Amino acid sequence: MLLELSGISKSFGGVQALRAVDFALSAGEIHGLVGENGAGKSTLMKIIAGVHADYEGQMRVDGREVHFRSSRDALAAGIGMVHQELSVAPDLTVAENVFLGMQPVNRLGIVAWRRMARQASEQLKNLGLDIDPRARLGDFPIGVQQLVELSRVLFSGARIIILDEPTSALSPPEVERLFDVLIKLKRSGRGLIFISHFLDDILKVSDEITIFRNGRKIVTAPVTDAIDKGWIIERMIGAGREELEESYLGEITLTSKPAAPIVLEAEGLTLAPAYRDVSFAARGGEVLGVYGFMGCGQLELARTLFGHTRPDRGALAIGGKPANLANTSAARAAGVAYVAESRRAMLFGDEPIYKNISIAVLQRLSRFLLKPDRERLLAAEQVKALNIRPPDVEARLRALSGGNQQKVAISKWLTHATRILLLAEPTRGMDVGAKEDVVKIVRSLRDQGIAIIVFSTEPETVLALADRVLVMRKGEIACEFADEAISKDRLLAAA
Repeated sequence: MLLELSGISKSFGGVQALRAVDFALSAGEIHGLVGENGAGKSTLMKIIAGVHADYEGQMRVDGREVHFRSSRDALAAGIGMVHQELSVAPDLTVAENVFLGMQPVNRLGIVAWRRMARQASEQLKNLGLDIDPRARLGDFPIGVQQLVELSRVLFSGARIIILDEPTSALSPPEVERLFDVLIKLKRSGRGLIFISHFLDDILKVSDEITIFRNGRKIVTAPVTDAIDKGWIIERMIGAGREELEESYLGEITLTSKPAAPIVLEAEGLTLAPAYRDVSFAARGGEVLGVYGFMGCGQLELARTLFGHTRPDRGALAIGGKPANLANTSAARAAGVAYVAESRRAMLFGDEPIYKNISIAVLQRLSRFLLKPDRERLLAAEQVKALNIRPPDVEARLRALSGGNQQKVAISKWLTHATRILLLAEPTRGMDVGAKEDVVKIVRSLRDQGIAIIVFSTEPETVLALADRVLVMRKGEIACEFADEAISKDRLLAAA
């Protein structure tokens, strides 16, 4: 037994996140962990990884009782964690991120840059990633950054590895490569904890599974043929299984709105090497899904539509008039809002909810002096409308679950005069219950006449949200689905 926890309890203010939880991990085991957002999974893992030092209960590593005060203590004991919200340094090189905090040095104590680049390249190739180790990490998509962070944990020599939503930004081929790596690690005697809302992934790679609900461990069981997605969902949420299964696992019929007014039109957009000759129209009161595997160019396209990057050529029109989105300020002024794929990059974890919501409209609320009371009032309206939990505008954003943080990210733009809403990976890392909340929010905004474009590598997300779907492949629009029945299998085949 590598790891044993008994009676672990943890609260944030008045919110009880964990209630007397027991958990165990053996050497040579992949242990799947599932539950709704806010069920307590990530909190327990952060206790194991030394992020949360204030808790009740006991933890043993190799039979010896421990109580970590920092992530450095946990790493010294052989525990590494790949967080859902990445902890990479985007302005450093790929190699520097692989060796972050443990750079190799020569006899003079100077960093051995060539050796570091060579070893980083070898380590990443073991994960199926062939990239320049001297390139700036922030220039790569979030999926690549996720693999680099995993490489860093593996390179540290950790014997207990915690993976929080490691496949959320990966394409199916990359997921398969990752699974091959995890199985090799398992055979080497390491213990892995695998947290995911992708139940197919959990069932495919796990030896045992533990299900959390409302801060409690509901059940731990070996993965056998008798355990399927329905069995897991029923224990995760306790009720409503059939409706949620139908929403996320079945076939849906697309219903486009050709009579609706065109709000955004793109003609021949090209940004080498990310995408080329992209043309489409987005209509008011319609959700347009843009689906593809990681690296297909969809996220770069989203950034172009928000004025973050300039295309090499092509034209944009908003409301029938030519639009020159030279920067994000110009895009905002034109009524374009963008919820990026990384919540961490656009929210302030140490600040309260109300500041994260009001930041988009501070100039409107006050020209010269901040007016916190008006900010709190504005935020309270959004918290109620989007059912953000806990419903306390003073709560620190970091204490919220991933699903509720995403609601805050969306609500920030609902205080703004938005005509076009761009959502990149809007349900990444969410459980089926939290996804259902986001679906309701997006459909409500659609019904208000907003043109919504959803960019996602998750077929379930596209199926749940879109009225019409564009599939991108290797930088081009490969096909369009409209007014027809479509399934996950058809999306995957088209991509």
